Amino acid sequence: MDAKETTTTPKALHAVVFPIPLQGHVIPAVHLAIKLASKGFTITFVNTQVIHHHITKSLPSTSQNDIDNNVVDIFAGAREAGMDIRYQTVSDGFPLSFDRMLNHERYLLEGHMGYLPVQMDKLVGHLVESADPPVSVLIADTFHYWQTTLAKKYDLISVSFWTEPALVFSLYYHLDLLKMNGHYGASHNNREDIIGYIPGIKAIEPNDMPSYIRELDVSTNMHRVINNAFESVKRADIILCNTVHELEFEPISAIQERQPMFAIGPLFPSSFTNSLVPTSFKPELDCTKWLNSKLPKSVLYISFGSFVPCGKEEIDEIAHGLVLSKVNFIWVLRPDATSYEEPYVLPNGFENEVKGRGLIVTWTNQIEVISHFAIGGFLTHCGWNSVLESVWHGVPMLCFPLMTDQLTNRKLLVDDWRIGVNLCDKKPLDKFEVAKKINNLICEKSSDELRVKITKVKEIIKNSSAQDGSLEKNLCQFTRDVKTKISGRSTM
Repeated sequence: MDAKETTTTPKALHAVVFPIPLQGHVIPAVHLAIKLASKGFTITFVNTQVIHHHITKSLPSTSQNDIDNNVVDIFAGAREAGMDIRYQTVSDGFPLSFDRMLNHERYLLEGHMGYLPVQMDKLVGHLVESADPPVSVLIADTFHYWQTTLAKKYDLISVSFWTEPALVFSLYYHLDLLKMNGHYGASHNNREDIIGYIPGIKAIEPNDMPSYIRELDVSTNMHRVINNAFESVKRADIILCNTVHELEFEPISAIQERQPMFAIGPLFPSSFTNSLVPTSFKPELDCTKWLNSKLPKSVLYISFGSFVPCGKEEIDEIAHGLVLSKVNFIWVLRPDATSYEEPYVLPNGFENEVKGRGLIVTWTNQIEVISHFAIGGFLTHCGWNSVLESVWHGVPMLCFPLMTDQLTNRKLLVDDWRIGVNLCDKKPLDKFEVAKKINNLICEKSSDELRVKITKVKEIIKNSSAQDGSLEKNLCQFTRDVKTKISGRSTM
């Protein structure tokens, strides 16, 4: 041939990633973005302005001037590491000072369901017109129910990202079956009979289902979001789930008979303890020096997550139980632990009673704490990120679920995998039972069997995360499927 042959290098896949503006959803979304960028994706990550504000305000090295002028790019470190991750923020329609937790129903109606989809439509439309490489994929949290409509409008591959267990996803996915059988909606009337008709799920008791499914009033804005989300997800091109295939293969396989689903968890920072991207909404206290002074496996770590409040009486009983237990502990106790309206006050004399063996902080770096040699157990609300982090480090759990998926996560830990125990076997919570359960976990040989079992589950997760494990294989298959779907659309 006389003429020189020319070849064009295929452009990188460009995905827009948009999480729900809650800490437990933002963290895995950030780590998913990093995973995909490390495999050659271009990523545009989108946070709401209020979440960006919380993260930048929590950084110790950020000046107030930089925060006020909105010049902090939380993905700068990722780009310095060679990843093409761009960053955008959108307004949810409310000022930064508006309390979204205290006014949650109003926020859902006017912000999540009203203003935010319009702003994302504008942003995605702009990126589709101007971005290089061109945007081809929209990855949004499953609870962003408008994502499939938006993806269709701009001819993008729609990827629904689920941050909780596949078991919980499947229960929501089959709300129609639950309603038909009288286990969801006003007709369920607190039924207690076991549910055994959901594909891929062995028998489950109603008390082990997410709290939103168990509620009689399903007319709230949150229920509207859930119902819309799980109608929308059935139109998604692909579902990604932050779970481990080997631990949840039955519900995953059942969903895969309906549409593509990939388990791509656990999603952690590449160096685990030091993420390239800050994700904390609150300033973190370093507990390392205090932990270094304690014996191996002698400290109980306590945290009930980033936003769900507990009952004051229950927190009081836990405090009294800690006093009785005589065990070392770190307690992450948020000011809004029991109410968004007034700060929680510990029982009189508590801090004097636990002086030297108890450290109370408003927030800390959880991964750094539970990876420390001194940690022997975790009293947890059973949030999914906490579960995965704890299992990764082989830390057995005392389970005290509060709401949403945490109730179902407890079932996985205690009943199915047997790597956790209930904080209380009956209600109301009792300080004597709390002290007994804490001592059994930290001080007694009876916890040895629990540690053996969690070590086995830990190995399953570690193997799945290895270079030839299911996580990497699923990410590769996901990338191939995206390319195939893009290619198929371009030839139509």
